[in-house]
Amino acid sequence: MTSFRPEAVEGQAPPADSVHPRESRNDAPTSVSRLNDTIRGFIERWGSVWVEGEITSFNRRGGNVFGRLKDLGSDSTVAFRIWSSTLARLPKDFEVGDHVVACVKADYFPRTGDFSFAVSAMRHVGLGEQLERLERLRVQLRSEGLFDSRRKKPLPFLPHCIGLITGENSDAEKDVHRNAELRWPQVRFRTRYAAVQGDRCVPETLAALKALDADPEVDVIVIARGGGDPQTLLGFSDERLVRAVAAASTPIVSAIGHENDRPLLDDVADVRASTPTDAAKRVVPDVSEQRAVVAQLRARLTGRLTQRVLHDIAQLEQLRSRPALRTPHTMLTARAQDVWMLSTRGRDVVDRRLQAEDRRTRELRASLRALSPEATLARGYAIAQVEGGGIVRDAAQAPAGSRVVVTVAEGAFGASSTGAITPDDSPSVGGPPAGHA
Repeated sequence: MTSFRPEAVEGQAPPADSVHPRESRNDAPTSVSRLNDTIRGFIERWGSVWVEGEITSFNRRGGNVFGRLKDLGSDSTVAFRIWSSTLARLPKDFEVGDHVVACVKADYFPRTGDFSFAVSAMRHVGLGEQLERLERLRVQLRSEGLFDSRRKKPLPFLPHCIGLITGENSDAEKDVHRNAELRWPQVRFRTRYAAVQGDRCVPETLAALKALDADPEVDVIVIARGGGDPQTLLGFSDERLVRAVAAASTPIVSAIGHENDRPLLDDVADVRASTPTDAAKRVVPDVSEQRAVVAQLRARLTGRLTQRVLHDIAQLEQLRSRPALRTPHTMLTARAQDVWMLSTRGRDVVDRRLQAEDRRTRELRASLRALSPEATLARGYAIAQVEGGGIVRDAAQAPAGSRVVVTVAEGAFGASSTGAITPDDSPSVGGPPAGHA
């Protein structure tokens, strides 16, 4: 039954804005705005509720988040929005696939007829305390310098063998092999399988890491697995594994999850790859790119050598074009007269010097001959020497019976002294008797 309205006129429908939705009929419909206002008033009485589900959409627009939450046991979904003021108070690691509990309040917009839930609180299911412990561990490891870029080891340009730690028959293993072999077909792998989640993840990964790090042929180690929610990635934030990676002597690449996944292993590894595919691109060079680089360097080298040879040829031609090198005999001809004059002058100087020295030699020889005892001996004089003594200058030096050596101009002979004689006893010009001095 409809209520009486004074403005209603018999045979004429009342205005739509004046008809309550519950009183509307075919000849007296309500308006859209009145319907939306009624729905909004009804929804506002619901209040806030806690709901559990999986995030299937999480889009940021203008500082706000618009997403959808899916029921864990069915395909039912609801839309939610997180205003920027609320988002600033929530953890920063929410993403698609997370299992969460959210406090939501129904909201209806009369102007557009859109229905959504405004989130006032949200947290990961079962991860609250674990995430807090991980954040404390992250702060501790950072303070110890394990995240410092200066301690991280560089990757080899072209590893001879790549160590791979991943799940057996996993997509991550296939991605790493396929992309690495596409980039460098001769690449070799040494794979150690380990559980990538659950209780066996940490001990099996530690054992694989120890074996590959001790292998002298392994130049780099890649730890890879596909994406997952924070709960399944907890093993890669274990303190034992993180410290073992920091202590390893072989460079290690972390390829855990997708771009938004961030376990502690990513921070301590020498290189963090966003995906297993990205890890393959980081550990081996692209053979086509390297061939292009080699071709470019070869072309540059050829160009530089050609330029240098042409420059040297031009320099040589310039030198050869100079008169001294173009007709070198001209320089010799011009200097031949000077050489002849100098040689002639040198011969004259030498001849005059030889003649002067010859005259001087003859003069010295004549002087020496004049002063030499030989000249005196040649005039008939002799030198008498007592045997075993000196030259006889006094007759007393040669008493009778003494042996005397007499030196004349042509040789010497021995004589026996008869003692001193008087001037009257001197021999004639013919000389003393033979055998007497």
